[in-house]
Amino acid sequence: MSNKTLIIAEDDESIRLVTSRYLQDLGYEIFMATNLKELWKLIESNKGDVLITDVMLPDGELFDILPQIVEYRENLPVIVVSAKNNLQTAISATKQGAYEYLPKPFDLDELQKLIKKALESKQNLKNKTKIRNESEKQLIVGRSPAMQDLYKSIARLSQNDLTVMIYGESGTGKELVAKALHKYSTRSEKPFIALNMAAIPNDLIESELFGHEKGSFTGAHQKSDGKFKLAEKGTLFLDEIGDMPIDAQTRLLRVLQEGEFTPIGGKEKIQADTRIIAATHKNLSNLIEKGEFREDLFYRLNVVPISIPPLRERKEDIPELVNHFLDKAKDLQLEPKKFTTESFQILEKYQWPGNVRELENFILKLCALYTDENIMNDDLAEEILNLQKLDQQMLDTDNQFSKILENYLSRNINKINKEYQGDVYNYFVTELEKVLLLEVLKNKNGNQLKAAELLGLNRNTLRKKITELNISIDQESN
Repeated sequence: MSNKTLIIAEDDESIRLVTSRYLQDLGYEIFMATNLKELWKLIESNKGDVLITDVMLPDGELFDILPQIVEYRENLPVIVVSAKNNLQTAISATKQGAYEYLPKPFDLDELQKLIKKALESKQNLKNKTKIRNESEKQLIVGRSPAMQDLYKSIARLSQNDLTVMIYGESGTGKELVAKALHKYSTRSEKPFIALNMAAIPNDLIESELFGHEKGSFTGAHQKSDGKFKLAEKGTLFLDEIGDMPIDAQTRLLRVLQEGEFTPIGGKEKIQADTRIIAATHKNLSNLIEKGEFREDLFYRLNVVPISIPPLRERKEDIPELVNHFLDKAKDLQLEPKKFTTESFQILEKYQWPGNVRELENFILKLCALYTDENIMNDDLAEEILNLQKLDQQMLDTDNQFSKILENYLSRNINKINKEYQGDVYNYFVTELEKVLLLEVLKNKNGNQLKAAELLGLNRNTLRKKITELNISIDQESN
């Protein structure tokens, strides 16, 4: 290993010395640079098999010369280290051709593994992609180790068109990750189109995706382009893909396989030139076992899976997130507030089941309702207590329905069995379905179209069930 040489460009003397001594003990020869000028001289003299460099040096920023370094020494792996641990730094390093990005403080053993991996790699490290202006506000906030891993994934995946599946609980920011993948990709100048499967009636999903011709179905009064067409050469984000009905899954699979689609009622095939990013908070494997999600579609979409950590697993990010939301409050013309170290500790004790979205709503509410600039810790603790009470109420409500059914069955199962012997299942499901449809129809004042949308049923299916179950209700014309 003695013939392997490294360049270390680092202004911080303590980091420079500790890192160099550690690597020298492993047999590497070290060349030092404390500024960009010294670093460039080493690059020009062809020193070093691997470059390890900080982003900020006394006479400028690494990204000012990184494209030139990559151009001049295209097979020199560059490992970028930085205390500015955000998504933009990871993206900038990757886009400008860095081999790897390592956030400070870094583990020396991890650095050694990266060096070894870089030396063994035979890939061409040349990357002429120019960095975009990164002065705009961050899409994603957080510096925790879990978020650093996420940033690295986004940085790598933004450089290709692979299909990505984003997993994460509600409120973790799945759409923000999808937007970041688009924003830093070569498709960034083209549209980013999002479609939430859970928010669209089942019988309209195919029209939303692929478009339709005028008169192709009842209500199609004019031609409409679908999301695939609108996202041409851009990115199509399919949120809550687990809620997509089987029929639409089949057609989506065909589009992914053939690379083309036909609008409903149309005859001409249209090329599908769009990157697909999907997301879900559900366990798709369970849905596959139940027959509710196609296994072949799963493998088409799950090419590269990304998991977003829930907020309870990265509570060290809460102070930065709070400050980010306080800045947002200013943009919304809300009075900004100040939080103390103790305030952040109170916030970190709560589990935040609604994740980052819940935290954002909570901070904006404080800014709207409290007049004092400083949020008192007692008031903050009381607000958190109210959240906990609400969580318990929701939990009790979730359990209440099951308990009602359990109590009813325990009291009446034998009686029901005597009357409907061998057909208890159908009796109970029919009665439950009848009550459900009746109450939804009442809620929508008898409007079958609106009731069908709420239930996620086709309107004709609802009408058929109303007849079969002999449901009678005063209905508005619809």
